[in-house]
Amino acid sequence: MRRRTPEVRTKRRIPLRKRLLVRLLFVSVLIASCSVAATAWLAVTTTTSALKEEQGQDLAADNSILARLSGYAATHADWSDVGHTVRALAAKTGRRIALTTADRTLVADSAPRGTPLPPRSAATVDPLRTDTYTESGAQLSGIDPRAVGPYRITARERAELDKLARTRKQCYARFGLQATIVRAPSGRPVVPRPDGAEASGHVAAQCEDGRLNTPTPTEQKALDTLSAGARPCLRRAGLDRGAPVFLTFDPTGNTPLGGGYPIAQYAKLGGTAAGRTVQTCVLGARRTQLEPYVAPVAELFLGIGDRNPSRFDMSPANKAKVIGAAGLVLAVTVAVTAVVAIRLVRPLRALTEAAQQPPERHVRVPVTTRDETGILAEAFNGLAERRERLEAQRKAMVSDIAHELRSPLTNIRGWLEVVRDGVVEPDPSLLDSLHEEALVLQRIIDDLQDLAAADAGTLRLHRERLRAGDLLDQVADAHRVAAKAAGVALRTEADATAWLDADPVRMRQALGNLVSNALRHTPADGTVTLAARRDGPDVVLTVTDTGTGIAPEDLPHVFDRFWRAEKSRSRRTGGSGLGLPIVRHLVAGHGGTAEAGSRPGGGAVLTLRLPAAGPPADATCPSPVPGAHQGYSGPAAQ
Repeated sequence: MRRRTPEVRTKRRIPLRKRLLVRLLFVSVLIASCSVAATAWLAVTTTTSALKEEQGQDLAADNSILARLSGYAATHADWSDVGHTVRALAAKTGRRIALTTADRTLVADSAPRGTPLPPRSAATVDPLRTDTYTESGAQLSGIDPRAVGPYRITARERAELDKLARTRKQCYARFGLQATIVRAPSGRPVVPRPDGAEASGHVAAQCEDGRLNTPTPTEQKALDTLSAGARPCLRRAGLDRGAPVFLTFDPTGNTPLGGGYPIAQYAKLGGTAAGRTVQTCVLGARRTQLEPYVAPVAELFLGIGDRNPSRFDMSPANKAKVIGAAGLVLAVTVAVTAVVAIRLVRPLRALTEAAQQPPERHVRVPVTTRDETGILAEAFNGLAERRERLEAQRKAMVSDIAHELRSPLTNIRGWLEVVRDGVVEPDPSLLDSLHEEALVLQRIIDDLQDLAAADAGTLRLHRERLRAGDLLDQVADAHRVAAKAAGVALRTEADATAWLDADPVRMRQALGNLVSNALRHTPADGTVTLAARRDGPDVVLTVTDTGTGIAPEDLPHVFDRFWRAEKSRSRRTGGSGLGLPIVRHLVAGHGGTAEAGSRPGGGAVLTLRLPAAGPPADATCPSPVPGAHQGYSGPAAQ
C-alpha cells in the first residue's frame, strides 16, 4: 500500500461584493440612511418644544432656582413642605420645576400629575457637596454655608454677640472707618474688617479683641462633637496623638476649619500633605454631623411651563408628514429585509431539507450562489460525497476483513477435518502449514488491534535513545530471508549523527511494514534501500524500491485501510491493506509525519520524518538497538 499524501485545500476567496457580511452591511446602511434622511427632514420641517427648550433656556433663572432649593435643603431636614416653594418658583420664573429622589421617586412637581419628566435632570441638589450661596450664579464644591445644623446660636447668644458687634463697629467709627454688620446663616453677627484697617495695626489691636469670634457654648458643643468625629480619620492617617483637635471659624461665617494637634502646629501643617489630610477628615466629619439637619439628595428637573419637552408640538399637516415618512421608511425596510431574507433563507432551507433525508441517499444540494451560502452548499456536498465514500469503504472493509479472516480459517478448518477423519496424517509439514495460517490470523488481528488503539488514543510508546543506523540494521536483518527468497537486494545507508528518541519495537514495526510493502512491489533482481540522515531538527528515514512506483491518482489513497492499488488478493501483491495505515499512526504517535511518492523512472519512496534526539554522553561507538528482541517476531504479512 502507498500512503495518501495530505490533501491541500486552498482557501476560496469570495469577491468583496458577494460576501454576506458586505451585503448585510449594505442593507443596514441603506435602512439607516433612509431613517436618518427622514429624521433630518422632520427635524427641519417641524418645530418641537424640545428645540424651543434648548434655545430658550435662561441660565440665570436656572441658577437662581437651584440656589433657592439648595437653601431650602440646607435649612430643612426633609422635603415635606417644599411643594409651596416649588410652585412659587415656577410661577415666578415660568419654568416647570420637579424634584425627585435619586431613584426618580417624585418629591414635588409644578406640572400636573402624570406629566412625564424631562429626559435628563438639570442639576443635583446636595447642600453637603455643592455651595450655591458663596458666589452668586456659580456651583462651588463644598458645604453650603446655610447648612448650619447644631451651629445655630440661641437668641440669648445672638443678643450677646450683637452687642459685641456693635461695640466693634463703634470702635472702627472712632478711627474714621465705616464698618457694617453682616448676619451669618447661623445667626452670628460678623463685622468684616473695613478698608484701611489692614494698613493700621493699631486699629486692629484696639478694635479686634477676639471676643466676637470666640465660639459660644452652642458652637463649642458642636465643635467638640466635630472634633470627636474627625478623630478616627486623623488616627487612621497617623495625625492623632491623643491631643484635642482645635477648630476655628471663618471670619465671614460659621464655617469650621480643620485645625491641628496641638494648635501650635496648625500653621506648619497648612498647605502640606498632612494639612490637606486634616482638612479632608474635618470636612468628612462635618458632613456626617450636618446630615441629620439637611434634606436628602434630590434631582432637579427643569422644563418649559407644564408642557412635556419630549412631545412634538405639531400641526395636523406636520403630523401627516410624520406618519407618512414613518410609513414609507417602514415599508422600504420591510421590503428590503424581506428580499434579503428570502435570498438567504432559500439555500439554507435546501440544506436543511437535504440534511433531513435518509443517510443512505447521500443527497446533494444545488449551488445557486457564489457567496458564503454557496460555499456552505459546496462544503455540504463535499461532506455528503466523503460520507458516501466512507460508507463504501466501510462496506468494503467489512468484506475485506471477512475475506482476510476466512481464507486462513478455511484452510485450518479443512486440514483439521481431514486429519480428524483419518484421511491425512498430522505430519510436521502439515503442522507447519497450519501454524503459518494461524500466524497470518494473529498478524491480522494484531494489526486491527493496533489501529483500534491508535484511533482510541491508547497506543502506548516506550521511548528510548537509539541510533537510526542500528534501527535500520535490525529491520534489514529481520527481512534478509524474505528478500533473498524474492531475489531482491536489501541495503542500508545511515548517517552516524542521526539519533532518535523513540519506541524501538514500534519503529521496527513501522519500518518492517514499509520494507514488506517494498519487497512485494519490487521484481526480482531489484533493490530495496533503507536510509537514515539528519535534516536539521529532524531525522529522515526512507525506504526506496526499484519497483513499478505509485500512480499519481493512487497517491491520495495509499493510507486508506484495506485499500490496494492492485485489487488482487494474492499473497504476493495483495496484502491485507493494514500496513501503511499502521505506519501512519505509529509515526504520528512519535510526533512525526509520513510521505509517499514515486521516483522518476520508476520505484517508490516512502519517507518518515521524526524529531531528532542528541546522542547520549557515552555514545562513542555504535551500539545495539535497545530492546532489539522484545516483542518483535519479524515482518508482518501486510
